[in-house]
Amino acid sequence: MFTSNPFADLTGFLSPLYMQAYIVLMVLLVIGGTILDMMHKKSAQYFFENAKKAKKSAKRSVGGGEKASIAATVLMDEVLTSGEFKNIRRRLSHLLIMYGFIIFAVTTAIMIFGYSMPATPTPALLPQLWHIGALMLAVGGYWFWFSIRVDVSAEGLPWFRFERADLFILSLLATSTFALIWSFTGGGLTIFFALFILSSTVLFGGVYFSKFAHMFFKPAAAFQKRVTRADGSRENLPPDYDLTDPAVQAKFPDIPLYMGKKPAYMGLGIKREPAKHY
Repeated sequence: MFTSNPFADLTGFLSPLYMQAYIVLMVLLVIGGTILDMMHKKSAQYFFENAKKAKKSAKRSVGGGEKASIAATVLMDEVLTSGEFKNIRRRLSHLLIMYGFIIFAVTTAIMIFGYSMPATPTPALLPQLWHIGALMLAVGGYWFWFSIRVDVSAEGLPWFRFERADLFILSLLATSTFALIWSFTGGGLTIFFALFILSSTVLFGGVYFSKFAHMFFKPAAAFQKRVTRADGSRENLPPDYDLTDPAVQAKFPDIPLYMGKKPAYMGLGIKREPAKHY
């Protein structure tokens, strides 16, 4: 079971061309949904306008080499290791979902386009990775849904409460769950295959209504934020002052008046306690 290609068994009922056309259609739906989301939220316009504002208030120029270094840092921290999540449980759950989805989606495309014909034997590694990816996706997703979500873990709301924002995670869970059940029950053209296709269609076709598109915006936003820190524009936010610095106290005379000449460093409020929900 773990070493057999479930899509090759479908060729007796369904032409590989239909399966390949479905994959292409889902890719087009993701692209179209992302573009519509950008147009509706004006995300690209916001990034470009924000970059222009930052350039006008920049205190130094950031060269190409430094930008490349920043991009590599974003890739390693925000993208590959999800460093923006300070809560270790949330981070592990996100990594399971992210890498599980990538493995599951890539191996699905490879098996359908390269090994969907019974005459073309599928390397055993591909179905194994397909099942592992689906399991990782399911474990990370169910862990998040039942115990990590803020409205469940912090606000005490029931886990079965559903809003439109939950469409992404629920369609992910349904896709991985029905894919595994379909494979474990022997594959073929069954009700579980129909549910697998339905849930994946909702997942990729509902990009405009879900959080799917934000995965493409987050690295760009993280890169822009780091560039503004490097060029000194800081998104027009004030710098982190040292309250014991005489120059700072001269600029803000209320500091020594109310806090003394050597005020204690109280730190950032958001970091005064361990991260629980982000």
